[in-house]
Amino acid sequence: MNIGQASANCGLPAKTIRYYEDIGLILPDRTDNGYRDFSETHMHKLAFLSRARGLGFTIEDCRTLLSLYEDTDRASADVKAMAREHLDKISYKINELKAMQATLSELVDKCHGDDRPNCPILQGLAGGNTTSGC
Repeated sequence: MNIGQASANCGLPAKTIRYYEDIGLILPDRTDNGYRDFSETHMHKLAFLSRARGLGFTIEDCRTLLSLYEDTDRASADVKAMAREHLDKISYKINELKAMQATLSELVDKCHGDDRPNCPILQGLAGGNTTSGC
């Protein structure tokens, strides 16, 4: 199947598929006239990459995961360790986002949102005291 059909079937933009080819994540066959020809195996890899990227794995993580997937002698412990490390990074980011949410929520609560120029939100962003209302 050509790149347009592959794109429609796996839900990835053709540009992304070309990028994955450029960096060696997927290597489609070529027809006599030079067009890309995607097999079912290629489509499976594209779906794999789409799901892995959707879970936030980096391109290099995807490269490693694909390598592990294709290695029938792999140890599942290697895959689990990689997934656990990624999960830990996600948990860390969630905690950072919760802290950001708490800080911003506090600043928004302190602001009266009226016509006065003093604003705890701007003061907080500037690193100043936010105890006075705006």
